[in-house]
Amino acid sequence: QVQLVESGGGLVQAGGSLRLSCAASGRTFSSYAMGWFRQAPGKEREFVARINWSGGSTYYTDSVKGRFTISRDNAKNTVYLQMNSLKPEDTAVYYCAAGNAFSSWKGHYDYWGQGTQVTVSS
Repeated sequence: QVQLVESGGGLVQAGGSLRLSCAASGRTFSSYAMGWFRQAPGKEREFVARINWSGGSTYYTDSVKGRFTISRDNAKNTVYLQMNSLKPEDTAVYYCAAGNAFSSWKGHYDYWGQGTQVTVSS
């Protein structure tokens, strides 16, 4: 069992930056692949970024490549999402998730956080 708690969301102007954190409970955190997803009002939850158990492999959706960076610190049981050059279309609730597969599909993730709101003003 893994419990995930996101933090770091907020209101930022376009072009600004935020860093999201996701703190995990449990001693098995380092065995899980981690993902960040987001859901805007009226839209499906979509994949943003993922990282494998060691942090050696990452993958991003095209719309955030070059702007967002996912990383993890297994000693701190935490995964991060550094978001730079934010755009109004990045506005959404951001969720972290843990799963056994290094995947972009939300169905492969077993554990989810409660989400943190990111709002980017124009």
